[in-house]
Amino acid sequence: MPPRIANPATWQQAELLMQPAFIRVIDNIRKQLDESPWKGTYQDVLIWPPSTTDETKALVTQLLQDMESAIPEQADEIRATLARLPMPHPGYHLCLQRQDQNVSIDLWELCYQVCFANYSPESEVVDVDTSLIDEVGEVDWQRLEDKTKELVEQVFVSLPSDRQ
Repeated sequence: MPPRIANPATWQQAELLMQPAFIRVIDNIRKQLDESPWKGTYQDVLIWPPSTTDETKALVTQLLQDMESAIPEQADEIRATLARLPMPHPGYHLCLQRQDQNVSIDLWELCYQVCFANYSPESEVVDVDTSLIDEVGEVDWQRLEDKTKELVEQVFVSLPSDRQ
């Protein structure tokens, strides 16, 4: 799930960093893939709240499809029902494949690790890594690149190898 941001100032800093961080993540992945035996593809995915059952996912998916052809009165009913159900948020995964091995990496989680200090998926509230913002409030491009490169390299180092 997307991290919770505690205050408007932190929100503005996160907005400043997220797009550049995402671009740097994608570029550093490309560089790693150029030198790696892994083949990568990107995939849009839906990320559901952790306790969402398969039945609820199917219901929400069906209601969203029904909404496309619903008359206005039906659409209002569908919206009211959907408001009471858990909704997914869009995600973006890097799917890596080598021989019979497959690994999926959540790119937004990787971006959160870049943008937030000591980020983990279990974090209740996050703090922006202010070392990525310079003294005039702009992105420190070199620090952003260095941190992103290090995190992407860690991902590739942690992949299963032929020796396992």
